[in-house]
Amino acid sequence: MNRYVMIALGGALGAIARYQLAAMIQARVPVGFPWGTFVVNVTGCLVMGVATTLLTDRLVHPNWRFLIPIGFIGAYTTFSTFELETFRAVTDGAWLVGGLNVAGSVLAGYVALWLGVALTRLI
Repeated sequence: MNRYVMIALGGALGAIARYQLAAMIQARVPVGFPWGTFVVNVTGCLVMGVATTLLTDRLVHPNWRFLIPIGFIGAYTTFSTFELETFRAVTDGAWLVGGLNVAGSVLAGYVALWLGVALTRLI
């Protein structure tokens, strides 16, 4: 399949998954911290660790690289929304929420990616 079709298909599925999961989470937790975006970005890091390890360490058709890391995970995770939510928290005077969002997202995202790589290499 054409690489652009794979990217578009993965991107459409990733965007839908992001919207559904973030909305479901945010509807169930108190307002104040952007938990929906946080969970989406951290789980995206975990999936990126698993996917890139599988695609690098095993013989897999190259189209999977376009479908999953570039298309799906690229659309599923959302750096711009993370930044907007942090900006809004800080400009509303919620410096602690903004700071925790930045520090927590970076740290949890890194740990999730590392965990995805490490767990996949055990398989």
